[in-house]
Amino acid sequence: MDAQVEKSGCTLETIRQQVVGVEKEVPLLDGRTTRYIYFDNAASTPILQPVLDAVNEFMEWYSSVHRGTGFKSRLATHFHEYSREVVARFVNVDLDHHTVIFGKNATEAINKLAHRVDMPPESIVLCTRMEHHSNDLPWRQRARVIHVEVDEQGRLIEEDLIAKLEKYHRKVALFAVTGASNVTGWVNDVHRLAEICHSYGVKIMVDAAQWIPHRRVDMKPQDDPQHIDFLAFSAHKIYAPLGAGVLIADKDAFAEGPPDLVGGGTVDVVSLDYAFWTALPEREEAGSPNTVGIVALAKALQVMEELGMENVAAHEARLTRYALERLNRMPNLTIYGGTDPDHLENRMGVIAFNVEGVPNALTAAILGWEGGIGVRNGCFCAHPYIKHLLRVNEQQERAMEERILRGDRSNLPGAVRVSFGIYNTEAEIDAFLEVLERIVRREWEGEYVEDSRTGEFHPRGVEIPMERYFAL
Repeated sequence: MDAQVEKSGCTLETIRQQVVGVEKEVPLLDGRTTRYIYFDNAASTPILQPVLDAVNEFMEWYSSVHRGTGFKSRLATHFHEYSREVVARFVNVDLDHHTVIFGKNATEAINKLAHRVDMPPESIVLCTRMEHHSNDLPWRQRARVIHVEVDEQGRLIEEDLIAKLEKYHRKVALFAVTGASNVTGWVNDVHRLAEICHSYGVKIMVDAAQWIPHRRVDMKPQDDPQHIDFLAFSAHKIYAPLGAGVLIADKDAFAEGPPDLVGGGTVDVVSLDYAFWTALPEREEAGSPNTVGIVALAKALQVMEELGMENVAAHEARLTRYALERLNRMPNLTIYGGTDPDHLENRMGVIAFNVEGVPNALTAAILGWEGGIGVRNGCFCAHPYIKHLLRVNEQQERAMEERILRGDRSNLPGAVRVSFGIYNTEAEIDAFLEVLERIVRREWEGEYVEDSRTGEFHPRGVEIPMERYFAL
């Protein structure tokens, strides 16, 4: 299916002007407003203007996809299917052997794979301590999960993977690993890990949610020992936050058995007694799809291709180097993961830290209320990893669990995270560091109180009606 790709004209020098909402002013504790600084790109990214423009134009042609006979339906179906080709090209897979399955997000994609991949009785899935819960918990539903360990800085211990493959390899059905950590920013050498796994006859599943927005992803041909067997990612982390996710898989993995979700679009024939499932990928996409989100994802990938992923990686490395050089000079600050600004080959622009003596939730609140800076704090859906990095012992872990189960989330262990995107600047990092230095010196302005139900801090007596800024 050939289609003319309309260039956006975006470059890294101009991309900031193409980020929707980047100039928004937000209220501060002292009554002033300031331009918002968004350093939570690891959680979700803003939409790009070319993506929003494509969506708005597409909405005039929007109609039901698949089997509609009207022109709008045929056009919507055309670009729905063309979007699969855009995804496939972006990660270098052959659609003759692989299938691109659309869903809501990476979490749903991994759950689908966990329920569909062949798992003989007593199967073992190896995953790592550094995984996001979405690449750990789904596997626990189908198999015994054994975790590959990480070192004190949070890096995957390759020797431990090999040792566990040696010990369990006849039972290992899969190795599930993140392409890049959403906590420390470590980037795993997934191609080397794939080669190791394949030498034991084990397939590899890569959670690319944090990897694909920041690095060139190449799944490699199937005859390459370093190829990736399964890959999942979310559109909302790559500048198309409209609810699409992707699972890319070898077609053979879905050759047998019924889909995990059944209903409209998954069948060729239905009687009162039986059903015949249709072909991939429709068989795995029950119900009406999110075509708008899928088109948005395709456009975002085209823009990223236009920018050049090597250029994206270089820009974000410059930001990370700039931030680490200054953070390393700051007293009473602990950074988790690599801190060397001159060795960022395997490090993304994700920095997790704590200020000594200041709860992580309080640091995050002050950054937001007094600097207009959006960060994230807590455990980042990676509890085992964070507890390892923070050296939480078993007694502390049990006490924390008991408090949470009682509904008390006050003063929980965790960290503060900043994460950079293609549009962030050194000036934004300077503004962040200025507020952070005040926190380190205990010179913040407000009096903050903690809500024990949520663990969040708020300035005492201050309420801002959200309807003042947006209303439905």
